[in-house]
Amino acid sequence: MTLLRDAALAEAFDHGAGAYDRLVALNPGYHGQLRRSARRLGLPDGGSGCRVLDLGCGTGASTAALAATLPGADIVGVDASAGMLRRARAKPWPDRVRFVHAPAEELSRAGVSGPFDAVFAAYLFRNLADPDAVLGTVRGLLAPGGRLAVHEYALSGRRADRLVWSAVCRGVIRPLGTATGDRALYRHLGRSVAAFDTAPAFAARLGRAGFDRVRVLPLPGWQTGITHTFLARRPPERPGGAR
Repeated sequence: MTLLRDAALAEAFDHGAGAYDRLVALNPGYHGQLRRSARRLGLPDGGSGCRVLDLGCGTGASTAALAATLPGADIVGVDASAGMLRRARAKPWPDRVRFVHAPAEELSRAGVSGPFDAVFAAYLFRNLADPDAVLGTVRGLLAPGGRLAVHEYALSGRRADRLVWSAVCRGVIRPLGTATGDRALYRHLGRSVAAFDTAPAFAARLGRAGFDRVRVLPLPGWQTGITHTFLARRPPERPGGAR
């Protein structure tokens, strides 16, 4: 099973950026699910005074979810695809939202620095060559006690959910990729889910990366058992500065 990685994946997203928003709009509940995961961060007072990193922001759908649910937060959206970011930047945003072009593995080189009160990552980690390294970076960018929400296609582990995903790939994702001329990208997107961690495995990965209070929350609708919100926290510093 060959998956696109790094520069090859960014190039594929560049090519597919023009049709991306139209295609995801065909997914029932796509934007509502992102808002649900953003609300699950649970930042107080609408995020007033908080800094939030939207890692892998794409064309800005996840950024819009954060901006709507956290009207007081300053939001930094980051993506490796210049084409996707051009689409994001072309949309109307409040002054508290800005975008940075950078791979998730090179945030410091692009001037993205913490501390952040929260990090949101939608549909990112299954596309990374080294998710553990990026989780380590995310942990370092969070303030002690800072929160992480990962909104991701991660199958439950039940055979029925894997069969549903396979049917969606055959009946929807691959035909759309062929119709738009982005066959390689959409084949990758379908295969990346099957190759990625199950939901319990990704929760365990978060724990190994040094996060605590790890929770796995299902999302409603046809994606139940296929898409989850993963919530976690960088542990606060103990008295005396110990972690």
